[in-house]
Amino acid sequence: MRADRLVAALLVLQARGRVTAASLAAELEVSVATARRDLEALSAAGLPVYPQAGRGGGWQLLSGARTDLTGLTAPEARALFLLLGPASGSAPAAADARAALRKLLRALPGTFRAEAAAAAEAVVVDPAGWGERARDRPELAPLLDAVVGRREVAFDHAGRGGPPVRRRAQPWGLVDKDGTWYLVAGTARGRRTFRVDRMSALAPTGEVFERPDGLDLPGVWEEVVGELERRRSLVSARVRVPARLAPVLRDRFGRHCEAEGPDDDGRAVLRVAAHTARSVAEQLAGFGGAVEVLEPAAVRAELAAIGAELVERNRG
Repeated sequence: MRADRLVAALLVLQARGRVTAASLAAELEVSVATARRDLEALSAAGLPVYPQAGRGGGWQLLSGARTDLTGLTAPEARALFLLLGPASGSAPAAADARAALRKLLRALPGTFRAEAAAAAEAVVVDPAGWGERARDRPELAPLLDAVVGRREVAFDHAGRGGPPVRRRAQPWGLVDKDGTWYLVAGTARGRRTFRVDRMSALAPTGEVFERPDGLDLPGVWEEVVGELERRRSLVSARVRVPARLAPVLRDRFGRHCEAEGPDDDGRAVLRVAAHTARSVAEQLAGFGGAVEVLEPAAVRAELAAIGAELVERNRG
């Protein structure tokens, strides 16, 4: 769009003071003739942009003229570029993110620019854990378009162990939780949450919707997480482990791990929880004899059963 290009041209002039039509064309990835017309348009619009003839000439923004298009403070600029920097790496929208960063950087006052540029390069996002392959990020652009455009969508959604089911939903927003993306949406049965990597055959239905008045997406997501966590913590177990393993169990069980303090011989006593006794036992089994389940008996029985299964499967 020409308006976007004119703003970009003005920001280049603001950053450099003087440019040639050729250098501006290379920066904005347009023809030299187009760049020259844009510079002439800025000048004709009354902005202090003047051509300078002769060797070393070009187009110049009058000394001291500024157009602050951001209004950002230095800490705000640094925080923004820390946030946006990782988005300009290998994501599907990386090219757009890099272009946005370049334009924002040019718009900043010179005293902010160096710190902002450094902040944009300060963080790298590696989606793979140690010993794992990088996880493929789902295609988000069509869903983002539907969220922004308030357009209802239809898609196939695969549940755990079941065949995909065709769904219709009004997309309210997207949430990234530890590398897994979720769609929060309204449906005929009320609010629902869908894992994006289980969605396929996405298509707009042609229907437009209105978001609920006062919708607070972060608040809605807190409710979703709270409901899920309650379902995941129906069974708790009291366990005793060497103190060195306490941080490992806290990492494994997350918010479903509470410390009760050390026992008399210095070992850590913890309370851990999951949605079933079997699930608690499965998460503890990898620690072998280092974990002692104090209660309940159901978790001890499941842990013993897992041990028996391992012995039987690997006998000989």
